[in-house]
Amino acid sequence: LEFGGESDHIHLLLELNPTIQPSKLVNSLKTVTSRKIRKEFSEHLKEYYWKPVLWSRAYCLLTAGGAPVEVLKEYIENQDRPT
Repeated sequence: LEFGGESDHIHLLLELNPTIQPSKLVNSLKTVTSRKIRKEFSEHLKEYYWKPVLWSRAYCLLTAGGAPVEVLKEYIENQDRPT
């Protein structure tokens, strides 16, 4: 529903089917985006990344069942854009 972030992390606002395990979704997103970014920007990244790892293993997952979606979107929109 919304994407934003800062120089060292991103914010995603997602609406998920209850059958989807959030931890597995985060793992899949990190795996796929890491492969794609490392493939597309391999020349630039090779001086910074000597291991085949782009993301850290950590993540923060928050649920927002009672908060209005518009408030959450506004929060994310007001974050800096990832570089």
